[in-house]
Amino acid sequence: MFTLLKNAELYSPLPIGRTDILISHGKVLAISPSMQVNALKDVSTIDCQGKIVTPGLIDQHLHLTGGGGEAGFASRTPQVTLNKLIQAGTTTAVGVLGTDGISRSPRDLYAKAAALREEGISAYMHTGSYEVPTKTITGSIRDDITFIPAILGVKIALADHRCSFPTTGELARIVSDIRIAGMLSGKRGLLHIHMGGLDNPFAQVNELLAMGLPIHHFSPTHVARTEQLFNQAIEFARKGGFIDITSGGSRFTPPEQAVKYAMASGVEAHHITISSDGNGSLPKFDETGAIVGMAAADVNSNLLILPKLINAGIAPELAIAMVTANVADSLGIKKGRVEAGFDADLCIFNDDFSLNSVIAHGKTMMLNGEMLVTGNFE
Repeated sequence: MFTLLKNAELYSPLPIGRTDILISHGKVLAISPSMQVNALKDVSTIDCQGKIVTPGLIDQHLHLTGGGGEAGFASRTPQVTLNKLIQAGTTTAVGVLGTDGISRSPRDLYAKAAALREEGISAYMHTGSYEVPTKTITGSIRDDITFIPAILGVKIALADHRCSFPTTGELARIVSDIRIAGMLSGKRGLLHIHMGGLDNPFAQVNELLAMGLPIHHFSPTHVARTEQLFNQAIEFARKGGFIDITSGGSRFTPPEQAVKYAMASGVEAHHITISSDGNGSLPKFDETGAIVGMAAADVNSNLLILPKLINAGIAPELAIAMVTANVADSLGIKKGRVEAGFDADLCIFNDDFSLNSVIAHGKTMMLNGEMLVTGNFE
């Protein structure tokens, strides 16, 4: 079975222009203008005239099993569904835990990621939660990353009133475990860091870098939360690190403006990624630290940020890369590009960047706005 996308305006994310794309067996086979496929049998054609084709979106910070719980058990957000991810254009998801590493666990998160893979998209995860020492599946950070293909790294929190306030020595041991496991398993190995709003948030990260730990193991997210945090994140990115901006918004500045500010401050566009924090809780605290409100984050904010980035003056190929290729490169996975040999994960957009169709692993999941697949229990 072959699928041919005709007359696509392709951003790979590079601006390729008008072309045809042939996919089969879950892979991109060929990209060429006016492709002739008469000799092939069983070809399904999707006419992309007037449409924009990009890689499927990669969301590296999703609460797949739900988040929350910070206002009691009734405030736990539900698990994410396949349909919501597809309708968000997300073909690759990375699951994380948050504050609640007690009633939720890495094992439960692994099961949810595995379920999403069975349902047709790519899904990874980080072991652990805000908590240090890190709770794992196997009992060991090294074993989790080395022996479980879906696990890319470890999640922790720093500079947040909900973190465990780990010592720099504890963090160094965690990064050492990540580094060794990554070397043994052929993975990049990541410390995915929820960055909070407390004072001098990058202090411990900078101490670890000064010890000689490579910068590519550090993955700070929510970096536009406060002005101080964002300015320190910019310095981190100037050293060669990737910084992750939350598309659902921040207290400091709108995410599209944060991207512009970072680029104007000398951060290479390739070192900026965007994630949704989707399905996580959005607690509101008063000046005493008491919770006064709670909501759940949408999983589609990466999709919604694309036209905002472009309207803010960021070139389409740079904006698209921030939710596709840049993310894949920061994670160390072969994803995020429409090139021969890559997974056939594609989004088809209307000319206003509203989502039209989604293909994951070569299977058409949504066509002309209509869902063609449904997850279990949906």
